Amino acid sequence: MQSAGVSGTRVMIVHMFVLGIDPGLTTTGYAVVTAQEVAAIGVIRTQVGLPIPERLLEIYRDVTALIREHAPSVMAIERVFVNRNLQTAMSVVRASGTAMLAAAAAGIPVLEYTPSKVKAAVAGYGNATKGQVQRMVALRMGLAEVPSPPDAADALAVALCHLQEDGLRRRLP
Repeated sequence: MQSAGVSGTRVMIVHMFVLGIDPGLTTTGYAVVTAQEVAAIGVIRTQVGLPIPERLLEIYRDVTALIREHAPSVMAIERVFVNRNLQTAMSVVRASGTAMLAAAAAGIPVLEYTPSKVKAAVAGYGNATKGQVQRMVALRMGLAEVPSPPDAADALAVALCHLQEDGLRRRLP
């Protein structure tokens, strides 16, 4: 006798792990997530007095360790926004490139998202405040508190933005 339901078909559900990165030379936020859970969240800190190459090496080693531990399918990283302070922008660009290098060395694709795209995806408004975005990531992931420090919450927002964008891409013909 055969079942009236689906016969002989197996459906494998694969959870995509996304490594979200909010780059910074002093503090780089990271979050490893699926659509349902936060597997890891935190920051990579480098010592301000060290030479820049040593700080970048620390970021590279720590991002590489995260990739080895969590085996993400993709890295989503906030695109560097150049504002008035060129010095700050340069340090963020360096950290961003270093994180991308770690992903490329591991064979992981990297997608960049602008700050306004991240805010719109997470909070529904491209000019949302940091506080609004932080509250929304906590709400969307069922967290009791807003992730701290803010760099970790920002990395979570970038990862959630990618999950949302990826879901939309998959639905398009």
